[in-house]
Amino acid sequence: MEEMEEELKCPVCGSFFREPIILPCSHNICLACARNILVQTPDAESPQSSRASGSAASDYDYLDLDKMSLYSEADSGYGSYGGFASAPTTPCQKSPNGVRVFPPAVPHPPPQHHLLPHPGSLPPVPRNSCITCPQCHRSLILDDRGLRGFPKNRVLEGVVDRYQQSKAAALKCQLCEKSPKEATVMCEQCDVFYCDPCRLRCHPPRGPLAKHRLVPPAQGRISRRASPRKISTCTEHELENLSMYCVQCKTPVCYQCLEEGRHSAHEVKALGAMWKLHKGQLSQALNILSDRATEAKEFLVQLRNMVQHIQPTEVPNRPLVTSGLETAKENGVEFEACLVAQCDALIDALNRRKTQLLSRVNKEHEHKLKVVRDQISHCTVKLRQTTGLMEYCMEVIKENDPSGFLQISDALIRRVHMTESQWGKGTLTPRMTSDFDLTLDSGPLLQTIHQLDFVQMKVPAAPILQLEECCTQNNSATLSWKQPPLSTITVDGYILELDDGNGGQFREVYVGTETICTVDGLHFNSTYKSRVKAFNASGVSQYSKTLVIQTSETGLPPCDIDTIATVAWFNFDPGCAHPDIMFSNDNLTVTCNSYDDRVVMGNTGFSRGVHYWEMIVDRYDNHPDPAFGVARGDVLKDVMLGKDDKAWAMYVDNNRSWFMHNNSHTNRTEGGIAKGSTVGVLLDLSRGILIFMINDEQQGPIAFENLEGLFFPAISLNRNVQVTLHTGLPIPDFYLPGEAEAPGSVC
Repeated sequence: MEEMEEELKCPVCGSFFREPIILPCSHNICLACARNILVQTPDAESPQSSRASGSAASDYDYLDLDKMSLYSEADSGYGSYGGFASAPTTPCQKSPNGVRVFPPAVPHPPPQHHLLPHPGSLPPVPRNSCITCPQCHRSLILDDRGLRGFPKNRVLEGVVDRYQQSKAAALKCQLCEKSPKEATVMCEQCDVFYCDPCRLRCHPPRGPLAKHRLVPPAQGRISRRASPRKISTCTEHELENLSMYCVQCKTPVCYQCLEEGRHSAHEVKALGAMWKLHKGQLSQALNILSDRATEAKEFLVQLRNMVQHIQPTEVPNRPLVTSGLETAKENGVEFEACLVAQCDALIDALNRRKTQLLSRVNKEHEHKLKVVRDQISHCTVKLRQTTGLMEYCMEVIKENDPSGFLQISDALIRRVHMTESQWGKGTLTPRMTSDFDLTLDSGPLLQTIHQLDFVQMKVPAAPILQLEECCTQNNSATLSWKQPPLSTITVDGYILELDDGNGGQFREVYVGTETICTVDGLHFNSTYKSRVKAFNASGVSQYSKTLVIQTSETGLPPCDIDTIATVAWFNFDPGCAHPDIMFSNDNLTVTCNSYDDRVVMGNTGFSRGVHYWEMIVDRYDNHPDPAFGVARGDVLKDVMLGKDDKAWAMYVDNNRSWFMHNNSHTNRTEGGIAKGSTVGVLLDLSRGILIFMINDEQQGPIAFENLEGLFFPAISLNRNVQVTLHTGLPIPDFYLPGEAEAPGSVC
């Protein structure tokens, strides 16, 4: 529980909290310390002086407009109220735990009174007093109730009391006058600890005291902790008990607050129910934070092991390693030995460079140690704070004071969530490896010895294929890879290789710096082997493990010839569509939010086989002319399909259609579309032809011939049209691939 001690100390005096109160910012402060840091605001000046200077009042209107902060977020901690006779410019002080504390203003000489205040009562708080939180520097102007308007943190007070009792070496007698002796019993009825002499003298086992129950001191301490909770009273209505919880204000209230106070129109809930709810929320947040703390402890062990690996140890009469570059080791001790051996072998010129090279190694070594030690220190502090907060929250949960608990539960839950978020990604990852990746290049000739310097002589490690990100779709394959964890060797690029799908030789399909690649135009229903390697100036790495990928299956048309008709499933591709295109239905339905024609393509390209897909017209208003067809990957997206030389299309209205390529219109054909019409596209790359259909009838002759290369399904439309794509369809019965002319191809 030692880590919790900082949670139990006042930020002003640095001692354990005594009579703590809760500020509106959810921070705590001793009642006496709050009295000491009160500051009198400029409004406390005499009415004459305030009215005499109109600018003075306007200069400090912010005190009324923003009572939550008298200082900016970037406040350096130096605060003053210069210009007021009641508050001369005074720098802030620091409490024992390093938190800045703003000193109280110098008060006016109090008037002489002949009557003394009631003993034990607090002196009156000056009017218009302001208190500034010593932790977050938020400020609040006190009302007529003064410090009595802030609720007392009884839960924190109880935790402090238990903590101090647990730190005591032994329970002492409460009736010994000089040096208290160790207590031997406790009377549960008297609630007093006695030593043996005081028990015989003050608590004899006869008369009325004979019925009292005496228990061991340790058991008495436990019974004290389990004593019934105190009934909390309202700060505004001191005779009323707190029995409800205001959800909007997040504070316990009494019935009088609900009837005539500012909470009358607010949502309220039962105090006990909210007590249990907030305890559950805090417990749940603590479970998550506890997992983070466990990870942090394991991480600290890892960092300390790294320090042991980096830190060179002194070995008497350590032999020098002289076997060349192959024997260069990765830790600091062996690296220095290898460096010294190589430098001694390079005669006079090499000796002049040896000192400089060793200096660089030492700097690298110190840098690694500094980074790891700094991370250890940072993580240790954060773990200690986290553990302290956890222990404090656990003690708070043990409290059985609902209203006191609910006064601080929201702030604690926020702190726990905030602390847990600070253990996010990267916090538990080493900032430095323990390996030394420098190797001395001793190959250059002696005449170039003055140019000797460290170079990167290692080839990269073999990349790792990320199987969870590798996939195939139709006749395309996407492969992803990465470097091994903690690898610091520079990589200039990667080489991806695939075989021919029939167990043949590997061939390079990608060379570059990216770590993900999509290969299009593969054969359907084929098995490919893939692998990747990395390279830099020193050479090429080993290959990664070989990954076997399978493209989509194929289907045969109703004929006996060798041409294969493939059945592929695809949808529209939002990644390459015009921004005005609107997608729905898992990217199978598209429309447009512009009156101009916009192009969208499918996410699968075809280079071989026979393919057929259809599009159903879901909406057709004002007789537009959408265009259907195929296109290259770099087709223009902001004009009608077929306007450039990258697309082959049929555009159609409600009465007729035309074929168009490179803005050339041909083969006007009667027959149009309407809502509910079906437009089919037949692409036969074995013959290089494109055929269009409307409502299961061929529209015009063969539209285009001599097509070669990679083609993507495409469509252009405006806001008056909406279509839905249907794929994976068989080839229409009338069409026999390989025929010189399809039946009914001339209209």
